[in-house]
Amino acid sequence: MSNLVKIGIIMGSQSDLPVMQEAADFLDEMQIGYELTIVSAHRTPERMFEYARLAYQRSLRVIIAGAGGAAHLPGMVASLTALPVIGVPIKSSNSIDGWDSVLSILQMPAGVPVATVALNGARNAGILATQILATNDETLYQKLLAYKESLKEKVNQQIANLNKK
Repeated sequence: MSNLVKIGIIMGSQSDLPVMQEAADFLDEMQIGYELTIVSAHRTPERMFEYARLAYQRSLRVIIAGAGGAAHLPGMVASLTALPVIGVPIKSSNSIDGWDSVLSILQMPAGVPVATVALNGARNAGILATQILATNDETLYQKLLAYKESLKEKVNQQIANLNKK
């Protein structure tokens, strides 16, 4: 992992960590520096305000925010910063099949966009954050091309395995 932290990964509570760890794991694979912490929109609003307002000054360039239930964290953070925010809806224990989280993150008002990935889709959030950074980083762009090629090779291997049967 690079010493320079470029991506913030935040979540509403410790229970979100198993999902959000997937974003961190992808960033580790790409050797992108990140920070991983808990920022609750409802229980620590002052921390959320400070985190979002100071993110750019701390060298963050993308924020990945995961939340379940009412899922206000991604949208509230997006309202406080000009950085891109990627929302990860999380199916939590108090969730209504995850739809409450999906809609809370997806249905943002005009002027406060949040890119939204699939329910529990933190790995895709890590990939999207990397793609955003790669628009200005040839090395990352090449790593992403190699990653995409590995996906193709994995499918080709599955096809070959099926054809052997």
